[in-house]
Amino acid sequence: MIKKGEVELGIAPIGWTNDDMPELGGDIPFERCIDEMAEAGFEGCEVGNKFPRDPDVLKRALEPRNLSIASAWFSTFFTTKTAEKTVREFIKHRDFLYAMGAKVIVVAECGRSIHGDINIPLHNNKPIFNDQEWKKLVNGLHKLGKLAAEKGMSIVYHHHMGTGVQTFEEIEKLMNLTDPTLVSLLVDTGHMVFAGGDPAKLIKKFGNRVKHVHFKDIREEIMKRSIQENMSFLESVKLGVFTVPGDGMIDFVPIINALNDINYKGWIVVEAEQDPKIAPPLEYAKKAREYIREKAGL
Repeated sequence: MIKKGEVELGIAPIGWTNDDMPELGGDIPFERCIDEMAEAGFEGCEVGNKFPRDPDVLKRALEPRNLSIASAWFSTFFTTKTAEKTVREFIKHRDFLYAMGAKVIVVAECGRSIHGDINIPLHNNKPIFNDQEWKKLVNGLHKLGKLAAEKGMSIVYHHHMGTGVQTFEEIEKLMNLTDPTLVSLLVDTGHMVFAGGDPAKLIKKFGNRVKHVHFKDIREEIMKRSIQENMSFLESVKLGVFTVPGDGMIDFVPIINALNDINYKGWIVVEAEQDPKIAPPLEYAKKAREYIREKAGL
């Protein structure tokens, strides 16, 4: 069981409205999304594409529903663009999240990423960074880590399918190359299993770096089909490769135990991008909430 008070439980809006495929949930308004998050029993959420970016407006919407902001995704392009542009955009993003009370900033390198292109097969086209690209990424992340620290915040790196930091070995390389005081880790259970890795092992190996967690499950038959047919990432998502904890193949008990072993403090965010017409968001949010209550005592 996870210690209440030290871990907060949130849910991502991507189950209601998809950032990468706006046609999924395009008809679902922001207010319905946050109403259903609160109804399902979550304490907070990450930021989606329909969320207002004025902190005062967003706070007025969230406070009556007793919801807080855990974090929000930020795409970096250190391997393909000038660092200055990424840094300028990051400062605006950091200041918004700081105003919302968030402690961590989710970052992922999207230079040469293929995860946003539905026409590019995922499983033999992912970028492989060369030494120069790794150097640019590490230097850039160190800059962002220092900028986050100015506000008492941390950056948490999100390993992701279709990017240059996808596999266990690539995550390991990034952790070894970066300063642990400047770059922390987000563990995403679904992306780790999809990439052929073990989330509990990742938590055990880099426990002192883990500052944010995404609980995402995998439908094994769709994952196997994605690999066999070499689908794109977005095709796999539309078919339903991801789902909420307790509805797929992942056993979350070893993951929960690993988090307890490192005395994890921070957010656990349920994240399961699906087609809301096929997987009704409130129904699946409640399913996830009950599963986590049963398995983690949260």
